[in-house]
Amino acid sequence: MFDPKTNRFPYPEETDMHYLEIRKDRGYVFDASYPYIDKSGWFRFKQTMVRILLKLVVFPLAAIRLGLRIEGRDNLKKHRDILDNGVISVCNHVHMWDYIAIMKAISPHRPYLLAWDKNINGENGTLIRLVGGIPIPEDNIAGQKAHLKALSGLLNEHGWLHIYAEGSMWEYYAPIRPFKRGAAFIAVSNDKPVIPLGFSYREPGRIRKNIFYQTALFTLHIGEPLFPDKDLKPKEREKDLTVRAHRAVCSLVGISPEDNIYGPVFDDSKRIDYYTDKYGIGYRGSR
Repeated sequence: MFDPKTNRFPYPEETDMHYLEIRKDRGYVFDASYPYIDKSGWFRFKQTMVRILLKLVVFPLAAIRLGLRIEGRDNLKKHRDILDNGVISVCNHVHMWDYIAIMKAISPHRPYLLAWDKNINGENGTLIRLVGGIPIPEDNIAGQKAHLKALSGLLNEHGWLHIYAEGSMWEYYAPIRPFKRGAAFIAVSNDKPVIPLGFSYREPGRIRKNIFYQTALFTLHIGEPLFPDKDLKPKEREKDLTVRAHRAVCSLVGISPEDNIYGPVFDDSKRIDYYTDKYGIGYRGSR
């Protein structure tokens, strides 16, 4: 079994913190006037061109680069009617290209993505927007209201919204970090299901490891949809859905409580049913 924990990255103390440096600030203000979902003709034309390029060039390259395998696509076919009415997906965030893998896996669905506002303002912001990135307005209340209204419109128009519920990208991190409640809040508010997705790792072969210095190969697992429990009050409904989504992603990538030698750790301020230390010690592998 492959365990990428030996490849050290500067993982922060807090499980939702970022560690990659954003070198540019384009100065966008994410307030009530910002087009969180740009429906202008010119923007949609550029999106169409980018999606054609993705399908013809980027998807095949990403599959080779990541050594990508996709498991569970039958769950998309089985629940097509449900997914066509609007859905939210959640996943661990473990590589710069993992969203490309997700777009490939769920095609022909065209997902939108909740993105860190600094990424949208950064050097890759234009590309992130064109592949569906929607900035999260962290410091603007009016912007937050407009943002939630835009997301509701997307879901009620049968769209697909992808959320990295851990809150940030940690490259090749094996355990599943705690989930923020945002995805469940949006799902409960709009009465939409959550599709759990999960990346696990495989040992690269000699050529990939020794010539291309590839850390790991990726398998993307697609799970069954999870629905808000309407027998619970809204806040409890959110917590319940967050916990179930987290457990589902853990299960998809082959993690169980027995994989952690320290036992489960509970910390509602930072963690929800989360078990591991920050470097993944105690996690014995990934499938």
